[in-house]
Amino acid sequence: MATYAYRCPDCGTFDQSRPMGEAPECVACPRCAASSPRQWTPPLLARMNPALRTALAREEASRDAPEVVTRASGTTRR
Repeated sequence: MATYAYRCPDCGTFDQSRPMGEAPECVACPRCAASSPRQWTPPLLARMNPALRTALAREEASRDAPEVVTRASGTTRR
């Protein structure tokens, strides 16, 4: 399920959960039943844990161009 934002002209913004890709352009406001158009918002990727976001970015970048290492991880040079 995805969360979609709608804006009522009288009551303001509200959210609805619907299956991904099945959100109508307008819905009735849950408070006053006025026609409320859908608001386009960016995905909530910015709220992701920064360490996880960094790890996912490194993993994605290494798919096509893996990092070159000179020694195994966790070992010291002699």
